[in-house]
Amino acid sequence: MSNRPPIKTCVLGTGFGGLSFHIPFLLALPHLFTLHAVLEPSRSGKAHSRYASHMTDVKLYGNVEEVLNDAEIELVVVTTPNETHYDLTRRALEAGKHVLVDKPVTATAQQARELAALAKSKDVVLAAYQNRRFEGDWFALKRLLSLPSSHPQSIGNVWEYESRSCRHDRYRTFLKGTWKDHAAPGAGLVYDLGSHLIDQALVLFGRPNRLTAFIQNVRGIGDPNVDDCFTLYFHYNRVPHPLTVILRSHILSVRAPQLRWLVRGTKGTYTKYGEDGQEGYIRAMSDPAQMLEDKEYGREKEKMWGTVENMREDGEIATTTWPTEERGSYAGLYVNVADAIRNGAELAVKWEEATAVIEMIELAYLSQREERTVIVPPSVNADNNS
Repeated sequence: MSNRPPIKTCVLGTGFGGLSFHIPFLLALPHLFTLHAVLEPSRSGKAHSRYASHMTDVKLYGNVEEVLNDAEIELVVVTTPNETHYDLTRRALEAGKHVLVDKPVTATAQQARELAALAKSKDVVLAAYQNRRFEGDWFALKRLLSLPSSHPQSIGNVWEYESRSCRHDRYRTFLKGTWKDHAAPGAGLVYDLGSHLIDQALVLFGRPNRLTAFIQNVRGIGDPNVDDCFTLYFHYNRVPHPLTVILRSHILSVRAPQLRWLVRGTKGTYTKYGEDGQEGYIRAMSDPAQMLEDKEYGREKEKMWGTVENMREDGEIATTTWPTEERGSYAGLYVNVADAIRNGAELAVKWEEATAVIEMIELAYLSQREERTVIVPPSVNADNNS
C-alpha cells in the first residue's frame, strides 16, 4: 500500500446497508480511509446514533450537491435505495469522484455500461460492492472445487450446483415498511439477494447458455410486482457433463439452519448449511476499531462446516467434514478498493462482472414474463431473445 494519506470518503445512505456494511469498515481501516462526511441532515440521525463516539469530526450534508461540491472528498459510497444508484453514481463520477456502489449496481445493464464509460473518461475508479465474495464459506467452497481429482474428498466434475440465500430472519409474513416494499427500478428479491447468488455462480462457471426463471410474490401481500421468492436455472452445455446451476431465495422458508449449498459432482456431493456470520457480528458489535482485531470475527464455528460425501471403491459412502479454514472479512473489499485508488491495483470485483449480474437479472425477468427459457448471448443487446 502507498504511504499517501487516507482516502477521504463520504457515505450516501445511512440505512441498514450503510450502517452495517460500509461505515464500520471505513472506521475500522483508519490507515486507508477517513470517514469525511455522510449524507445525513442531523446528528440525531442513524449514523450518529450508532457510531457517535467515532463521528465527532464527520461532516453532515443535507443534500447531494453539498457532497459533490466538497473538493476534499475522493470516494463516494452509494448505498441508497436501488433505484437511485445510477443517478447518484453518474453525478459523483461527473464530479470527478471515485465511486463504490452497492449491489445491484444499477437497474439495467445499459446503465452499468454507461457508468463504466463515464468512469473511464474521468479516469476514476468505479467499483461494485459484492461483499459475499469475502465470506469464509465461499473461500472454502472454492478450495473444495479446486481439488485435484485424485484427492479423496474431490467431488469431481460438478454437474449440479444449488445455492440459496435464506437467512435466519427470512421467514417474514409482513412488510417492513421500507423502500424495498415498493415497486421501482431495481426492486425485488432477485435484485436484492439474487445479485449475490448470480455473482458467485458467474465467478465459478461463467455465463450460462440458457436461463429459466420462476419469480413470484408468494406471500400475496404488498405490491404483487415486488418479488419475494425466486428460483433461477442456469443451463450450461458442457461436455461430457452438462451443468445445471440452481439459485434460490425465499422469504417464507422455515428451517434452521437454512441450506446454503448443495453441490453434486461426478465423484461426490458437498452440502453446507448456515450463512456467514459477519452480518450478525456487525449488528452486535459496538466498536468498529476493535472488530478486525477480534479473532472470532469472520470465523465460522465448526458446527456450521460443510460435509462431503464420496463413493468409496467398496460401494459405501464416506462422509467427511469440509472445514471452513479461511477467515471471512468484508474489509477485504475495502482494502482492495483503496489499493485500486492509490496504486492502480486491479479490482477484485470488476465492473464488467457486476454488469453481467444485471444482464442475468434482466434475462431472468424476461424468462418469467414470457414463461420460457431464454438464450444467454455473449453480450446482451436489443435484438436478442426477440
